[in-house]
Amino acid sequence: MKILVTGGTGYIGSHTCVELLESGYEVVIVDNLCNSKEEVVDFIKEITHKDVTFYKGDVCDKKLMQKIFKENKIDAVIHFAGLKAVGESVEMPLYYYRNNIGSTITLCEVMNEYNCKKIVFSSSATVYGSPHKLPIKEDFPLEATNPYGRTKLYNEGILNDLYVADNNWSVALLRYFNPIGAHPSGLIGENPNDIPNNLMPYIVKVATKELEILNIFGNDYNTKDGTGVRDYIHVVDLAKAHVKAIDEVLKTKGVDIYNLGTGHGYSVLEIVETFKKVNKVDVPYQIVARRAGDIDACYADATYAKEKLHWEATKEIEEMCQDSYNFAIKYKNKHNN
Repeated sequence: MKILVTGGTGYIGSHTCVELLESGYEVVIVDNLCNSKEEVVDFIKEITHKDVTFYKGDVCDKKLMQKIFKENKIDAVIHFAGLKAVGESVEMPLYYYRNNIGSTITLCEVMNEYNCKKIVFSSSATVYGSPHKLPIKEDFPLEATNPYGRTKLYNEGILNDLYVADNNWSVALLRYFNPIGAHPSGLIGENPNDIPNNLMPYIVKVATKELEILNIFGNDYNTKDGTGVRDYIHVVDLAKAHVKAIDEVLKTKGVDIYNLGTGHGYSVLEIVETFKKVNKVDVPYQIVARRAGDIDACYADATYAKEKLHWEATKEIEEMCQDSYNFAIKYKNKHNN
């Protein structure tokens, strides 16, 4: 079975490619490398000792997508490709709508053309907006608080509408919480090209002295220590959930929605202190103003994924912090030699 992974050299995409290959799937990757590096393809091969097919390009490019489907018998798609920074989306909404929604429309048009109607979509807990209670279940009201979240919400709607129009589609919408960590090999991990928008790579760059100080955005949230609380999940656990979702969409039809998280919320300060403790490093920080669109707390009820996909997160926060730092140190050593 051959799986097309859009955005497959990105953080979650690369880890998912590893898990797919190790589960016996063949993998085709398309990525424009706007927030990743081509060397990741080699690292995926090194970890798995298996080959992958790589296309450099944009999912919005219809001719490229038709070429990929023409040259490969694609059985299903995992769609990661998309811009993902909340703050940037508030500043550049049209850029986010054109890229994140346009790519999904182009992809689905080409999938239709080649009669490939099985897709796992990388959605996000941001579609719940500011939840009325916790933990968050899949049937909660949907209301994104920023353009990034709305692109996820609208894409979910597009995929739902596709199934309504054609019941041959099989769609899994994976709403994940906050992935952190890295592959235990230290070969792949979260390595954004620019200043990081997510907490863990930001902590790591301060710990390795690439950045001077960690900015913590707000300490006046309605949480135990005033900093935002999130459900952090190890990226390898998350990648394994995508393999389970592919297993499921290949044998079913319809639309299914899964929360992917640990069900436990940690504050920003708890993550920082755990990171410092397990890695025995200092992470100087300062409190700065809140970011637009951020909410107090967010963590999952992932019961449905456990029941339907037979999946649950197994890795603890300490391992997430250790693996993140291990990747950063190995990456730094590799590129400084």
